[in-house]
Amino acid sequence: MLDTMTATKIVGAICAALLVLLLGQWLAHSIYQVNKSEHGKEPHSIIFADLETNVVAAIDVAPVVDIAELLATADPAKGKKVFAKCKACHKANEEVNGVGPHLVAIINRAVGEVADFRYSNPMAELGGVWNVEELSAFILNPKSYLPGTKMSFAGLKKDTDRAHLIAYLQSLQD
Repeated sequence: MLDTMTATKIVGAICAALLVLLLGQWLAHSIYQVNKSEHGKEPHSIIFADLETNVVAAIDVAPVVDIAELLATADPAKGKKVFAKCKACHKANEEVNGVGPHLVAIINRAVGEVADFRYSNPMAELGGVWNVEELSAFILNPKSYLPGTKMSFAGLKKDTDRAHLIAYLQSLQD
């Protein structure tokens, strides 16, 4: 039989081990943060924080998605529903600007081309064309794609939502 002192030591040792485990887990989460995909399985990026220098760095490990492949099966009707998140700032069926520029004929349009809209400096200086790949990358995370953009939208994380939205925008151009 165990005496009371031995039992107390065993229980204390188990509690101490659990406390060390919990503190280690808390410390690890403070240093390394893993962002999960929409399915909660694949990491999109790993964020490292150096506690001594207060430097934070992110490494993008997102799987490459072929948006053109997703567009083959995308549904413009579903894209119209996704566009509900955009319509507070953008119009897609008339050339009227809101908080953001209109999106009429956005596919293959030059970046920053809407003449009567005042773009942020980074957007005005970006150059290029809004093809489906660039548009998908931008709406995934506008702030990450173009630091300094005025677009405050958090982004569409689901690949299928982006594909449906782009299919909807393309259908308005046809």
